[in-house]
Amino acid sequence: MFKTIMIGNHLSIQGTFVRTTASGLVVVKVGSKTYAGRPVRKPVGTAKANG
Repeated sequence: MFKTIMIGNHLSIQGTFVRTTASGLVVVKVGSKTYAGRPVRKPVGTAKANG
C-alpha cells in the first residue's frame, strides 16, 4: 500500500508503507531508502465557493 508523508513544510514523499512509529510518524520505503514523516490526511469534504 502506498502512503504519502510530509518531510518539512514543502517536501512530500510517496512510497510503500513500512510501519508507524510510537510517536505517530509513518515510515515509507522508496527504492532501497526509507523515510519517516508526518502522514498526509485525506480532505474531509469539499469547500463551496461563495457567490
